[in-house]
Amino acid sequence: MVAIAPATPAISSREAPVIRDIGRADLYWALREGWSDFLEKRGDIVLVAILYPVLMVVVAGVTLGDGLFPLLLPLMAGLSLLGPIVAVGFYELARRREEGRDARWVHFLDPFRGPSAAQIAVLGFSLGLLFLAWIGVAWAIYQATLGTLRPADLATFIGLLFTTSEGWQLILFGNLAGFAFAAITLVTTLVSFPLLVDRPVDFFLAVQTSLRAARRNPVEVAIWGLIVAVLLALACIPLFIGLAIALPVLGYASWHLYTRLVDRSV
Repeated sequence: MVAIAPATPAISSREAPVIRDIGRADLYWALREGWSDFLEKRGDIVLVAILYPVLMVVVAGVTLGDGLFPLLLPLMAGLSLLGPIVAVGFYELARRREEGRDARWVHFLDPFRGPSAAQIAVLGFSLGLLFLAWIGVAWAIYQATLGTLRPADLATFIGLLFTTSEGWQLILFGNLAGFAFAAITLVTTLVSFPLLVDRPVDFFLAVQTSLRAARRNPVEVAIWGLIVAVLLALACIPLFIGLAIALPVLGYASWHLYTRLVDRSV
């Protein structure tokens, strides 16, 4: 039985939350709590969680079927940039369970109907723009490198990718660009989305708070980003099935990490 936590005090949309220092142990604790939440609520969220791997399979089918194979990996990676939007529902379930309240799948969309709905929508729209920017950059890098060789099909593309200088340039610059976009997403959403679920703050303060948390805990945030990237990559093998587990676990864990990063008592 989860003890009922005291209600989080509402703060002004201009009042900056207090950021705590965290350590490596907090990251592992957040993962354990995320797994505990998943075991408790997995039956309620399995349908929601499985939609993401299904979407990945559909994207793969469309890109391969329409000859857009150069965009397959950028699209797969780019969809992870939109993960924090999906995680909003898991933040709400974790918050409700933490407070000892009913936390069924019907509450998954509560944040999108609550007092911060407009701010969440703005932040989600910003992530959508970031996703489109990533696809544009990835396509530009392809056109400037391997695209000059005009591979006709996926097999030729893969062959040229690892046997030509243009292919290695694509790998190098593509990964550098992908890292930059992933880092931007991490530092701007690590705290912002859960903060909007937790408290009635505005979009700018939420993002600012997330940036402050990353600045204060750069090593731990970087390690967390690496953990998330590795778990998501492993979950994609095979056929993205593991995402049905990895996404809710990481969503719940991100909520618990937020509770360590932000002092919710003030």
